[in-house]
Amino acid sequence: MKLKYILPILFLALFTVSCSDDENDDFTPPTSEVEGLRLIQELDNDTHTIELYNKSGMFYTGYNAVSIRIKDKSTNNYIENATMSWVPMMQMPTMQHSCPNTNPVKASGKNTVYTGTIVYQMTNTDGSGWSLMLDYIIDGVDYMVSDTITVMQNDNQNVSSFMGTDSSRYVVAIIEPENPIIGNNDLVVGVYKMENMMSFPVVENYILTLDPRMPGMGNHTSPNNTNLTFNVADNKYHANLSLTMTGYWVLNLKLMNADDEVIKGEDVTDGNEQSSLYLELEF
Repeated sequence: MKLKYILPILFLALFTVSCSDDENDDFTPPTSEVEGLRLIQELDNDTHTIELYNKSGMFYTGYNAVSIRIKDKSTNNYIENATMSWVPMMQMPTMQHSCPNTNPVKASGKNTVYTGTIVYQMTNTDGSGWSLMLDYIIDGVDYMVSDTITVMQNDNQNVSSFMGTDSSRYVVAIIEPENPIIGNNDLVVGVYKMENMMSFPVVENYILTLDPRMPGMGNHTSPNNTNLTFNVADNKYHANLSLTMTGYWVLNLKLMNADDEVIKGEDVTDGNEQSSLYLELEF
């Protein structure tokens, strides 16, 4: 073949490769709807696989935000139109009980992800004792899946379950900050009352006094803290938490009802270094 015919063909080939490379440079792969999350466990029945996710890939005592996806086994597609409710259950030697939780709902901006919360107030030393039953409806058809789950003990006390002076049992759990910083932190706490073994509604309009201390540093406190008050927008208690240095902190609390009656906890004084109601942070 003559050179005058070969050169145009070579230029055309090079141009085609160049365009193809440019297109690949501009291509952005789709982002997974569970990016940044880790799979905790899969629950299976004959029809679906239920995938449970969170940031750590494990359940721990305290407050757990959980993301859920439902995969159809026949198509491997994820379900976008489910309605769900769940029941976490702890099996004790002589009884069983549930815990504070919110049913999963469609996550904002997601097509196949649902989010709910579970506050495990206790567990066995080996993580056993808990199960999770999920009821869900797809296109008018009811389904159910249930299995045992593992719930490990958190290193710090991030949840407290106790009997109050009003003879009611309460659960108090820290929600934020997940990653404390030196300075002002948004402290968010959930407060729940046990109506019976299965029902733990949110407690409204109480007050939690806050006194953070560092036991390893002379039990000193910090400035600019505020008491925890109820926020009707999210049904949680909010405060400013000031942390002046890294290390181990005890958040001394005192739960008071709407009549300013003390339900649990004491002030920290020279003769009392720690309240009987407290949560822990370490960073």
